Amino acid sequence: MKIMFYFLRPFDELPFCEEFSKEFGIEYDHVFAYPTAENVILAKGCDAVSTTPCDMGAEMLERFAELGVKYLCCRSIGYDHIDLKKAKELGMKVSNASYPPQGVANYAVMLIMMCLRKIMPIMKRAEIQDFSLEGKMGHDISRCTIGVIGTGRIGTTVIRSLSGFGCRILAHDIFENEEAKQYAEYVSMDRLLAESDVITLHTNITQKNSHILNEEAFAKCKNGVIIVNTARGGLIDTGALIHALSSGKAGGAALDVLENENGLYYYNRQGDIIANDEMAILRSFPNVILSPHTAFYTDDAIRFMVRSAFESAYAFSQGAETPHEIKLP
Repeated sequence: MKIMFYFLRPFDELPFCEEFSKEFGIEYDHVFAYPTAENVILAKGCDAVSTTPCDMGAEMLERFAELGVKYLCCRSIGYDHIDLKKAKELGMKVSNASYPPQGVANYAVMLIMMCLRKIMPIMKRAEIQDFSLEGKMGHDISRCTIGVIGTGRIGTTVIRSLSGFGCRILAHDIFENEEAKQYAEYVSMDRLLAESDVITLHTNITQKNSHILNEEAFAKCKNGVIIVNTARGGLIDTGALIHALSSGKAGGAALDVLENENGLYYYNRQGDIIANDEMAILRSFPNVILSPHTAFYTDDAIRFMVRSAFESAYAFSQGAETPHEIKLP
C-alpha cells in the first residue's frame, strides 16, 4: 500500500511520515506542491492521496480515480474543500484528521485577549516610539460576557479556559455538552448575540450555518461586540462584518480564517497583487487582526495530523472502522 502526500512540508511533516510509515507498514511518496492538472500523475500506483485544504473538486477527484486512488486522507479537521458527492459517486472513501483541542482553543483565548486589550495598536505605536496612553484603554475580560458558538472539543476547551478569568460565559449549540454546562449557560442564539461582549466561533460549517453571522445577526448584537473566528471563514458573511466594523456595531475582530482564503494562506505571496478586496478592507481596520490560519499549528497537532492520514489509509485498506472516516452524502 502507498500514500501520495501533496503539499508535504519538509520542515515539520516529513519526519513524522518517516515515523508512521514504519509503524503502519505503508509506503509513501510526496511532493511539495498542491495537486494540479500537471502533477496529479504522481499519484499513479498509490492507493491513497493526502492533502491539506486545497481544490479537490469533481474534476480533480475524477483524475485521481482514473489513476486508481481509492482513499482521500485529509491532514486537516476540515474537509469542505472536497466534493463529497463526487467522491461517493466514484466510490472513494474520505477521512479527516484530529488533534488535541488545546492548540486552537488557547489561540482563540489569546486572540480574545489581544482584541480586548488592543494589543495590535499598542505594539504598532510602540514601534514608532509612541508611548502615550490615549486610545489604548482596553476592557477587562473578567467583566465581559463571552459567547461561545459551538461546544465540541475545541469550544468546550475554550469555555473551560475562560472560566479561569471569572467572566460570564454563554454557549450555543444544537447538542449540549455536559462539561460545558459546568462553566457556561446554554442560551438561544438571539440571546447570545444580544448579551455577548465577545463572540467566538467553534463550529463546523454546514449549509445550515453558513454565514451564521450575517447582517441580521449583527443587528441583534451589542454595540462594540468583538468577533473571533478560529473555525471556518464561511461562518461569517465578510461583507456584513465589514459593514458592522465600519458602523461601529462591531468593536473589533480577530480572524484566523477567512472566506476565499484558498490560494492565499500557506503560500508565500510576497510582492503579489492579491485580488481579494474584502481582505484588503479588513486589513485597513486598526481594530482587526488577520491571522493566516495558524491557530492549529503546534508540534502536537502536526504529529496527530500526519498520523491520522496513515491510520485512516490503513483502516480503509483493512476494511476496518476509523473515527476519522467522513460519512458521505
